[in-house]
Amino acid sequence: MSVMEHPAGGYKKLFETVEELSSPVTAHVTGRIPTWLRGSLLRCGPGLFEVGAEPFYHLFDGQALLHKFDFKEGHVTYHRRFVRTDAYVRAMTEKRIVITEFGTYAYPDPCKNIFSRFFSYFKGVEVTDNALVNVYPVGEDYYACTETNFITRINPDTLETIKQVDLCKYVSVNGATAHPHVENDGTVYNIGNCFGKNFSLAYNIIRIPPLQAGRLNAPVNNFGLTPNYIVFVETPVKINLLKFLSSWSLWGANYMDCFESNETMGVWLHVAEKKKGRLLNIKYRTSAFNLFHHINTYEDNGFLIVDLCTWKGFEFVYNYLYLANLRANWDEVKRQAEKAPQPEARRYVLPLNIDKADTGKNLVTLPYTTATATLRSDETIWLEPEVIFSGPRHAFEFPQINYKKYGGRPYTYTYGLGLNHFVPDRLCKLNVKTKETWVWQEPDSYPSEPIFVSHPDALEEDDGVVLSIVISPGTGPKPAYLLILNAKDMSEVARAEVEVNIPVTFHGLFKRA
Repeated sequence: MSVMEHPAGGYKKLFETVEELSSPVTAHVTGRIPTWLRGSLLRCGPGLFEVGAEPFYHLFDGQALLHKFDFKEGHVTYHRRFVRTDAYVRAMTEKRIVITEFGTYAYPDPCKNIFSRFFSYFKGVEVTDNALVNVYPVGEDYYACTETNFITRINPDTLETIKQVDLCKYVSVNGATAHPHVENDGTVYNIGNCFGKNFSLAYNIIRIPPLQAGRLNAPVNNFGLTPNYIVFVETPVKINLLKFLSSWSLWGANYMDCFESNETMGVWLHVAEKKKGRLLNIKYRTSAFNLFHHINTYEDNGFLIVDLCTWKGFEFVYNYLYLANLRANWDEVKRQAEKAPQPEARRYVLPLNIDKADTGKNLVTLPYTTATATLRSDETIWLEPEVIFSGPRHAFEFPQINYKKYGGRPYTYTYGLGLNHFVPDRLCKLNVKTKETWVWQEPDSYPSEPIFVSHPDALEEDDGVVLSIVISPGTGPKPAYLLILNAKDMSEVARAEVEVNIPVTFHGLFKRA
């Protein structure tokens, strides 16, 4: 059987192991770096894709590598270091994969006899602290994180690892998202989960009070936050807790093996009052979809507007997660993607004021959206979305906005990463009101999530630049560069090229100097 390669086969450079740098290297700048752009772009992602002869099987499994591009007086330097998590340090010490990751099972130490391995099963599930997903501030400190209960404090200047923090010691959660909201006063909000009785699962809202005003730009989120409300989307994809706690230890399962989906339940949207910490007794429902990232959520005249990047079909999302890995071949990825429903950016409108006399009616009265919300006889609100972006086999993902000024407020523009099946091959800007789009794309080039950085004296929402790390194997003498685009029209302002390959990065932030 012949294997079909992706038309831009160089994308595999995104998944190649690299070495950390002993000191920052100077980037070669073409174009002109704006003089006002001063600070650091911090990003996380996998950088080690095998330990000895043992491979990691999934994109979410490679060991955490922290990247930094520094901007100062028109010059740019690049630095990177592995995060010294327990997962990384133990793997390097024992020269094997020690802790089970999202899609890679860690086999017991072969040096232990069968009895010691058997009894080790009863010590409980050993959860990874592989902090490869995101970076966020808490007060003056910065933390690298993943989707478990562990976060890792890092030095944003030297990229040194300071210490591991177990959230379970401070709040009643078993895990938390890697996408918290950070308000302008430094308050951090996040969503965690907690295992309850009879294998039940509860969701907890975590609030970390402000220690000092934050200086970050544009986080990407898994839940919605406005001045008065928190919105959480409950999708059909669940973790089978019994399987997680039993099969994990006894039969060698990984995180992915514990996912299940019941699409007949559809999607539930839960809304809580932020200041009172109280869940609204309104039941919002819609048809099944899956979700990685929120774009933005805001209030308008008695409604909550919730903009999301959605995927339909658990089978495709599961296979997307499984096949977006280090061992997949393109023909299988293409086969799964071609039969999958279209990914879309959608707008849902949630009415906050409900009158039973309006049963059977569309409650949405806003003139600028076609989204509907119908009150049913069982007192649920059935939501139908407005599609704000849809492209042929082309997902708009990793959305970013002018978060500091427009996060949780009415907005116009969002920036995203265009995925051709699962390969990032373009950067997009979307006007969510007019649906107009702008695109940056070059052959054999694979950009990362775009980070919007506002001009310090900006008067308009899109007055600033967009930053993205681009991998360009085979297109020039330098395999990677930092791209700087004009945020208004997505035209190139400058690029800072480096002599080393840079593997895929997931999320990050811009830390102003």
